[in-house]
Amino acid sequence: MQGFHQIIGHESIIEHLQKAIERGKVSHAYLFHGEEGSGKQTLAKAFAKTLQCQEGGRTSCNRCISCMQADSNNHPDILWVTHEKASISVDDIRNQVNGDIHIKPYSSPYKIYIIDSAEKLTEQAQNALLKTMEEPPEYAVILLLVNNINLILSTILSRSVLLNLRAVDKQVIKEYLMVQHHVPDYMARIAADFSGGNVGKAIKYASSEEFERMKDEILHILKYINDMELNEIISGLKAITANKTSIDDYFDLILLWYRDILMLKATKDPNLLLYKEEYQFIRKQASISSYDQIENIIKSIEKAKIRLKANVNLDIALELMLLTIKENSNG
Repeated sequence: MQGFHQIIGHESIIEHLQKAIERGKVSHAYLFHGEEGSGKQTLAKAFAKTLQCQEGGRTSCNRCISCMQADSNNHPDILWVTHEKASISVDDIRNQVNGDIHIKPYSSPYKIYIIDSAEKLTEQAQNALLKTMEEPPEYAVILLLVNNINLILSTILSRSVLLNLRAVDKQVIKEYLMVQHHVPDYMARIAADFSGGNVGKAIKYASSEEFERMKDEILHILKYINDMELNEIISGLKAITANKTSIDDYFDLILLWYRDILMLKATKDPNLLLYKEEYQFIRKQASISSYDQIENIIKSIEKAKIRLKANVNLDIALELMLLTIKENSNG
């Protein structure tokens, strides 16, 4: 059962949505913006469920037929827009939204359309959706869940209530992992630290032996990078990143290592480190690298992440990044 009271963080967004429900001033379009795992789906589901709840309160009752249908993903008036291709096409929108929206709700006060990964909407699809958003039926609510807001037309943005999901406090995430997921204290702290305030990532890290293995493998290279030849580093990283689905996590782990080096150089405070257990190695690298060198490395890692999103060849992105790291790692 998922309701507002079970969501970790995002208090101001929840308060905004609950006030809209209480005052009967629900907008026709909401755009939930945040990275993968930040809680967009959880918020959208809780909002849709509460809107349709037969008790009509500021949170769902979890008992009525409507709530049970929402929990089982079988609610006739909460509709998820699906797509078979890499993008969401104009036909997907015409068939699933525009061609359906004027049919009144089956059993509820609202008819809710949820479009996940809405940045995948083609420009044509967005323009088709815009026509419906300009003159929606009174009962219609469209929820757009977006990872990358830069791919959404300004005309869609201007007709939506924009809800930006912020990072959740790490201590709150740690306590949540320990209480709700029974994660040991040490693992909960590491998962919360590395999540960057993203609850979805924290759950994945805390429950994954793969993450711990991945972290250890990456750290081995980062700790001894000054003593390794470039071809050794490249072959080591290629072996590690053979699992393409975890590429972003690998880059995040590398990025956090160099941010720790920068943090220690600037503050001399080991308590601020994410990789607290690797203090000796981080202190050594911080002492031999200049601020400019560390900044160059951090920029090269961020560039590599951007290149991958732009579908640049993984080997090329890795080699360019590692070349910069190697050039800037010897003081």
